[in-house]
Amino acid sequence: MVDYKFKITESGQSIYGEIMSSSDSLYIPCDILSQMLADGLIGMDLHGFALRTRSKIVKTKICEILGYSVPKSFKKTQPRFLSQNFDIYIQKRMNVQIWNEEIDPNRRYVFIQVNTDDIISGIRIINGDQLAELDKTGTLTTKYQATMPNLGKSSLLSNDDTKRVAGWCDKLIDFNNIRPNSAPIKGKLFSISDLFSRISCLEGEVLPHLGYLQERNRAAKLHRIICEILGYRSFEDDGTYPDILNQLIEIKLQTSPTIDLGLHSPDDNTALFSINGQEFRSRDIRYIIVDGFVESSNVIIKYIHIVNGRDFPKHFPLFGGNVQNSKLQIPLPSDFFS
Repeated sequence: MVDYKFKITESGQSIYGEIMSSSDSLYIPCDILSQMLADGLIGMDLHGFALRTRSKIVKTKICEILGYSVPKSFKKTQPRFLSQNFDIYIQKRMNVQIWNEEIDPNRRYVFIQVNTDDIISGIRIINGDQLAELDKTGTLTTKYQATMPNLGKSSLLSNDDTKRVAGWCDKLIDFNNIRPNSAPIKGKLFSISDLFSRISCLEGEVLPHLGYLQERNRAAKLHRIICEILGYRSFEDDGTYPDILNQLIEIKLQTSPTIDLGLHSPDDNTALFSINGQEFRSRDIRYIIVDGFVESSNVIIKYIHIVNGRDFPKHFPLFGGNVQNSKLQIPLPSDFFS
C-alpha cells in the first residue's frame, strides 16, 4: 500500500497547495483517507476546549496524521485542507452547519463525530453530491453578528429611548401578576436610563462558567438574575426575541469578541409586533450587553452596556455593515456514522 504520509512529508507540500485531482500521486483516496483519520483521531479527548480551540487542535492533528507541516495559523480557505480538497466538520450533534457557501459537489466533507464525553468516536467522508442529497430544504438560515469592542467601563450608550418606547415608560412599576414574557404594558416600561441604573449593579457578579459549550445555560442564569433585579416574581425563558418581552430587553453575555445576534439586525427597523395599535420595531429593543471574562470555573462580569437597536451599530459594528452571515443547516441521519 502507498505510504501517503511519507510521500507528502518528503514532497514538502503544504495543505494550501493547488487542489489535486484523483490522478495526482499525492492525492489520498477517500477510503484510505478515512482509515488514516480514524486511526489517528478516534479516542482523542477534546473535553474542556473551547470550540475554536478544539477545531485548531483537530486540524493540527490531521496535518500530523497526513504528513503535512503544521502552519503557523490556519487560513480561512475554502476548503480548509485545500490541496486534498476537503473540509472538516466536528459534530457533537447531528446537524451540519455550512457557513456562507454553497455545497461544492466536487469537494470532500470529513465529518468527525464527538460523543457526549467529548471523545472523538467516528469518522465519515462523503462528497458534495452525497451531502446535497441530505439537504431536503436548501434553506439558508441568516444570522447577524457584530464586533464587541473593549469600552473600558460600564456605559449607557443611548441617551434616550426611541419615540415609540418613550411614551410607554414610567418610574413606578409594580410587577405583581406581570410575567417577563407578557406583552409590554403602557406606563409599565422602565426607561433605558432607569434600566442602566438598576442593571449596572451586576458589575463584579460571578457566574458559574459551566464549560465552554454551555453558553445557553450561562445566559439563562444571567437572564434569571436580571428578572430578579427588575422585580419580577417569576422567571421565564422561552427562547424568543427579545429575551424579556415585557421590557423590550435582549440580553447578550459576552466572553468573546463576536456578538451573535441571530435573525434580527438591531437597526433594520423591522416591525416585530403590535400592541393596542402601537407597533414596535427592532430599533426599539433595549440591548443589555454584559462584558465578562472567564477565570477558573467562573465568568466574572466586568462591564454593563445598555443601548437600543437604533444606536447599536454606532458602538458595536455589524459584520460587513448590514451583510448577514448565512448558514446551510442539514440534519444528518441517525445512522450516519454507523
